[in-house]
Amino acid sequence: MDLFEYQAKQLFQKYGVPTGLGEVASTPDEARAAAERIGGVTVVKAQVKVGGRGKAGGVKVAKTPDEAAELAGQILGMDIKGHTVHRVLVDPGAQIEEEYYVSFLLDRANRTFLAMASYEGGMEIEQLAVERPDALARVPVDAIAGVDDAKAREIVAAAKFPEAVAGQVADVLVKLWQAFVGTDATLVEVNPLAKLADGSVKALDGKVTLDENANFRQPDNASFVDVESTDPLEQRAKEKHLNYVKLDGSVGIIGNGAGLVMSTLDVVAYAGERYGGVKPANFLDIGGGASAEVMANGLEIILSDPAVKSVFVNVFGGITACDAVANGIVSAFSLLGSRGEAVDKPLVVRLDGNNAELGRQILTDAALPGVQQVDTMDDAADKAAELAGAAA
Repeated sequence: MDLFEYQAKQLFQKYGVPTGLGEVASTPDEARAAAERIGGVTVVKAQVKVGGRGKAGGVKVAKTPDEAAELAGQILGMDIKGHTVHRVLVDPGAQIEEEYYVSFLLDRANRTFLAMASYEGGMEIEQLAVERPDALARVPVDAIAGVDDAKAREIVAAAKFPEAVAGQVADVLVKLWQAFVGTDATLVEVNPLAKLADGSVKALDGKVTLDENANFRQPDNASFVDVESTDPLEQRAKEKHLNYVKLDGSVGIIGNGAGLVMSTLDVVAYAGERYGGVKPANFLDIGGGASAEVMANGLEIILSDPAVKSVFVNVFGGITACDAVANGIVSAFSLLGSRGEAVDKPLVVRLDGNNAELGRQILTDAALPGVQQVDTMDDAADKAAELAGAAA
């Protein structure tokens, strides 16, 4: 889960990384009030989870509170690389003398953590990394040893920071590492880390990506969810602990196992070309434990999507046998009916693998309305696409 800049700075402050919080505003009037409280020159910054805000016009300097309100009015509602701006951060202005770059990230390729730092950093760090890769230090970090003052100074030396700021940058790196580990992040980045006119070093921007697999031990993560930008169906699915992603098509997809579901998306999209460009409506992996409740929740989410015209349930029985899945589908119909949410769209079911014959017989005997069984994945995808195309 990516955080907004203001959320990243909140985490930085919690771990002692020197930064300024500013104030968040969702209207021009709120931006004016924030600028009045801060006083002096302020910077109005779009809060979106994407880079390139400045080039897109999403970061502007305001000399007065009225100008802050005017600029906020221009920025709020902007589309920046497909992200709509719902709020801005009003930050105090800063007299910047030098800009640096520091970050910690999970280096999956080498199965370790990596520190990246540059004395010549700043906003164009990506360009610097391409044109002059030697100017961007990359220092592996042992997960057990972590980053103490000695390791921080090794990173500082590798990035060629001058002695005048080396101590302050090393201190920032130690605290930034504590934030990285303490929040179960996969990325913490400061760009720019700036030397100000008074000689202090401060994080003027921040980017943090949290590992959602660690949410069970990070209860505060729930407060960082961007509800405004989250698809309502995805939010409801998350509340039901379903692995669901909304797509743009009309065939609802339910499968067990991410690999199988991904393959199902491809097969449905290919079959859909014959029926006017029918596409998958979602990714939904119910995992290995396809209980009645899980199946009911999955069907409920998919059927509540008005774009869905048919549903393709594609299951390969393994640890959870096909008869258990079939019973789950039967029970799901009953559960949904008891909730007043009867299934009113056609379902195409393909069962294969462990106890497939028994599972098919259970569905045959149940004679559920609108349910069709198809033996092969390709034929089932074709039938689901045909039904969706006919209902369009």
